[in-house]
Amino acid sequence: MNETLKDAIHRQRVELAEMLSAPLARLAGKCAAEWGQREALDIVLTDHFREVPHCLFLYVLDTNGVQISDNASIGGLLPEHYGRDRSQRPYMREAVPSWGFLLSDAYLSLRSNRPSLTALQLVRRDSETLGYLAADFDLRDLPVTAELYEECSDWLQIKGDPAIRGTVFQQCRIESLMDRNMDSACAILEELLTERGMFQGVIHFSSSRVTIWLVEDPFRYRFLDHEALCDPDVCLLYPRCAYPGNALIPKKKIGSILNGMRKLRTADETLYLRSASINIFNGLVSLTFSCDGTHYMSWREFLDKDMTFWLGSAT
Repeated sequence: MNETLKDAIHRQRVELAEMLSAPLARLAGKCAAEWGQREALDIVLTDHFREVPHCLFLYVLDTNGVQISDNASIGGLLPEHYGRDRSQRPYMREAVPSWGFLLSDAYLSLRSNRPSLTALQLVRRDSETLGYLAADFDLRDLPVTAELYEECSDWLQIKGDPAIRGTVFQQCRIESLMDRNMDSACAILEELLTERGMFQGVIHFSSSRVTIWLVEDPFRYRFLDHEALCDPDVCLLYPRCAYPGNALIPKKKIGSILNGMRKLRTADETLYLRSASINIFNGLVSLTFSCDGTHYMSWREFLDKDMTFWLGSAT
């Protein structure tokens, strides 16, 4: 997981913790006053259940992780959970910080096998730790308090299948139908990207097909096979569309990017481009080579690199 993604998750967890810690701390104080009395604890949990926002279940555990109350829920009490040993559940294996509140890492619930998390609040009386107040949450019920995560534009390299990497020097590029008509294919793709509303495409050079997404219908993808990629009439199927003003890749750079991919496809017979992608809105391109390794980078970085960088010698 890259650092930008980790940072986004951390910010979301901090905001959730701030929302949940205060009501659970107040409720833990009320539980301390009734400690060891199952019915009294159940009444406290039921009476104050709605004070913990978005909660699925509330319950109390002793210091060994054994449940000493029923589960309180929006529908009432669930007595079958009394006496349950939760000591091996993921949230019980995390260390509660010194300030007494823990928002666990997300885990898959036993009840529904859905992403969930648990908040634990230490229950203390004077200086004695009595146990824990626990609140379970289904991630579907929790609000997303952070802005929508944006993919990092830093260069990212991912190694592919070891079986393919191990035999890369025993293979060579076989000319595909798309290779034979590369002039037409690149010209058609440039027209679609700059004038016909295509904003993303995955180009499969080896299998001579392209998967495309359109601004006017972004939730469906379409295929262009090798016959479509050598017939400019295919452009008639897609109405003219102004190039988006919020695209990160400048319109005039699309042709250069496609040309760079074309060169990587044919520059070497052993290390060659198998597939590539382009997205004009996030400004990223991806390159998957014959060794099955994939690079993700900004369009600027891609255009800054020449064949010497990729292949180790001028071509």
